[in-house]
Amino acid sequence: MGASKSSYFTASQNELARCFKALAHPARIAIIAHLLEVEACVCGDIVEKLPLSQPTVSQHLRELKEVGLIKGSIEGNRICYCLDKTAFANMQHYFDLILQHKNASECC
Repeated sequence: MGASKSSYFTASQNELARCFKALAHPARIAIIAHLLEVEACVCGDIVEKLPLSQPTVSQHLRELKEVGLIKGSIEGNRICYCLDKTAFANMQHYFDLILQHKNASECC
């Protein structure tokens, strides 16, 4: 979405769109799933679980971190990653609104 077009939407809509776009790659879904299992880990641990190179995993981690889905804390010369539940709570709230909407009956 171009910068000129994103100005037509609310900050919340733009934030949700960025999160959903970041989740639109199976490797990133796999990274999130792995972090759900282990709670926190370093990039090398994720590389061992996925059929991807270390630079590729690092790029996916960077994308997830940029939109706030994960956070990283420096431990020595490594970064330990974990889920940032705030963004997920915002997405859950969005889906809750959809599921609770009175007019969202089975019209089609």
